[in-house]
Amino acid sequence: MARAKTIYSCTECGGQTLKWQGQCPHCQAWNTLVEALAEAQAPKRFAALAQPSQVVALSEVEAAEEARLASGIGEFDRVLGGGLVPGAVILIGGDPGIGKSTLLLQALCRMSAAHAVLYVSGEESSAQVALRARRLALDVTATKVLAEINVEKILAALGAVKPAVAVMDSIQTLYSDQLQSAPGSVAQVRECAAQLTRHAKSSGAAIVLVGHVTKEGAIAGPRVLEHMVDTVLYFEGDTHSSFRLVRAIKNRFGAVNEIGVFAMGDKGLRGVSNPSALFLSRHAEEVAGSCICVTQEGTRPLLVEVQALVDEAHAPNPRRLTVGVEQNRLALLLAVLHRHAGIACFDQDVFVNAVGGVRISEPASDLAVLLAVVSSLKNKPLSDKLVVFGEVGLAGEVRPVQRGQERLREAAKLGFKQAIIPAANAPKQEVAGIDVHAVTRIAEAVEWVR
Repeated sequence: MARAKTIYSCTECGGQTLKWQGQCPHCQAWNTLVEALAEAQAPKRFAALAQPSQVVALSEVEAAEEARLASGIGEFDRVLGGGLVPGAVILIGGDPGIGKSTLLLQALCRMSAAHAVLYVSGEESSAQVALRARRLALDVTATKVLAEINVEKILAALGAVKPAVAVMDSIQTLYSDQLQSAPGSVAQVRECAAQLTRHAKSSGAAIVLVGHVTKEGAIAGPRVLEHMVDTVLYFEGDTHSSFRLVRAIKNRFGAVNEIGVFAMGDKGLRGVSNPSALFLSRHAEEVAGSCICVTQEGTRPLLVEVQALVDEAHAPNPRRLTVGVEQNRLALLLAVLHRHAGIACFDQDVFVNAVGGVRISEPASDLAVLLAVVSSLKNKPLSDKLVVFGEVGLAGEVRPVQRGQERLREAAKLGFKQAIIPAANAPKQEVAGIDVHAVTRIAEAVEWVR
């Protein structure tokens, strides 16, 4: 078969050229030309014979809800929105050695009892995959494996085996014969992902793509890769810790920002049913600078301990360091604390940490961060039975957050007795087991630091 014609397209302006150049001749940008397949041009004499595609009313389209494929790992199914959707393409990325291949191999082996599955390895040989499965004590009786990096051969194998679920480990190792560039290049990653996506949509097989990440933490390859797939998952966590988080960044079939919590052991990854216990540090007695925050991750309320350390600065510029909390947000909150509560930290070093390595991205942690800072500054501990949530505005007001009732119920279930929340989130009916204190201004909340 004749090799398809390739061109070079500019990622900035979209201009095309037949030869690679260091500078785009159209927009003069440097190092923006990437290889791509040239679209076949239909002969002009056949152009008039082309028939328009059929247009139908949306109300006439029959859309049946398909049964999801359970992976057998509850936390993984939770992140996916209940399981794998037939015909869906899932992209999962994470740091090297964090457990991507381990989790997917565990899921495939469990699904193989009820569905045909295929594990395509581009980084390991079949023997290496078998050794890993044996080390994890997995039942591999019905699990099929293919060590191949040519996407045309992989598609032929998918057509022959007809798996319900297939894993490509990883997309950066695959290449297509239609392109001359090396595996892992922008053009190869885009073309291989496009071919696999077309196969998934036409055959109904769920395909999971494993992606490498850059040193900045983003999935390597073109950004269009995340637009092509249906779901994007990120593995988070410190490789030196036994706990891992899988977070949904994009999901067409479930909640975004949903997380699954796993613990790494000698038999692989296992789901953690009560993740709040991981992020709550246990102290023998009440300590200053500690405050329990109820954050919302997807559909799950999560209790996280926020710790603050305020110490006298010995440099002209006091330090503001955070782990798990946005640093710019801390600077904003300290300014609000000074202006509307009269507590200054301009001559103090302020360090804030979210226990357990979790990253808090929602503003509901604002009130907990401020109370932890005030507690450390005054050296007065908060009650270990107190939970806090609420967004703080620049005018000093405590603003409401979403799903306040669910946060309170989760705190009460874990044995907390008091809660400081925004007045707009105050429940109409009392929540059993927890005493709720509603505040409207930051100055009212600061008074609780005894």
